[in-house]
Amino acid sequence: MLTSLHIEGRSPLHRLGAGLKLGGLALASIGLFWVTSTPVLLLCFALSVLSYLSSGIGLVAGLRRLLPLLLSLAFLTLFNFFFLPAHEVAVLVLRILALVFCASAVTATTPLGEMMTVVDRLTRPLERLGVLRPGDAGLALGLCLRFVPDILGRYQTLREAHRARGLKLRLATLLCPLTILTLKQADEVAMAIDARGLRRSGSTSSTQRDPVQ
Repeated sequence: MLTSLHIEGRSPLHRLGAGLKLGGLALASIGLFWVTSTPVLLLCFALSVLSYLSSGIGLVAGLRRLLPLLLSLAFLTLFNFFFLPAHEVAVLVLRILALVFCASAVTATTPLGEMMTVVDRLTRPLERLGVLRPGDAGLALGLCLRFVPDILGRYQTLREAHRARGLKLRLATLLCPLTILTLKQADEVAMAIDARGLRRSGSTSSTQRDPVQ
């Protein structure tokens, strides 16, 4: 079962700093929405896929990780065909796909603790103004990313349980228990955070606050 989005490796993308990769992802997110040329977006999409695969993850394993998101995007594509011209739908889908694979490349090649440290550093001015409590922004990011493999693993467990009992797989019968189990774990994580006093210490290191641990 998938336990982390990060993949150990020594690729050029692995060796780049977390701040540089997150900054590049932010610029790519902004830049892609200024591009309306389908050939250019196709090139961006191809480059994002290559960057994702350069992390060392295989094509099948990489697509399996993104399967729920890709299925949702397929539904969005079909829905938009009823309201938008084909060219606009293609532009929209290629933008999202390029961003999905870029973001996946960043999370696959960057340890979670390093990303949390960068986010904490960027939000430090807001902490000084009293808008955020020290470490909250990085911790929130870490928990969101850490919950992704957990939710996927839980979904696979529920799906296998349905198949073992001979029950037909339906979204309605999977969504309710999946939501309950996720909310239950969220409560447990919140109690663990309060018990360890992680939100009361602004000087706690990223390694100590890493939700993976």
